[in-house]
Amino acid sequence: MSDELSKLPPNVQERLLRFQQLQQTLQSILAQKQQVEMEKNEVEQTLVEMAKTADDAVLYKSIGSLLVKSDKATVSADLTERKDLLVARSAVIAKQEERIRSQVKETQAKLQEEINPVAGQQ
Repeated sequence: MSDELSKLPPNVQERLLRFQQLQQTLQSILAQKQQVEMEKNEVEQTLVEMAKTADDAVLYKSIGSLLVKSDKATVSADLTERKDLLVARSAVIAKQEERIRSQVKETQAKLQEEINPVAGQQ
């Protein structure tokens, strides 16, 4: 495979490397997106369950490896803030994904234009 790659012109080799880098970046962004969505869903589910508890219920929140006693209002406020941050992070990741997908598509089209004439010369 690397023998075939070395037959390609340098500009095509560079574009192919760029294409591979963009694909790796996209995979990383998709993994981040999935992680943020999972955490956001967990926070939302926790807020739903907390709404079912009494206002004076004893709650504990995790701080590192410790569980600390806290009141419902504080935990609710913390979770709501965390959810807002996750929603914002999700929006940023969506914009990154859109931009990278566009770059992948554009680079792929240019690669196909450059490789097809090279393949026809063999």
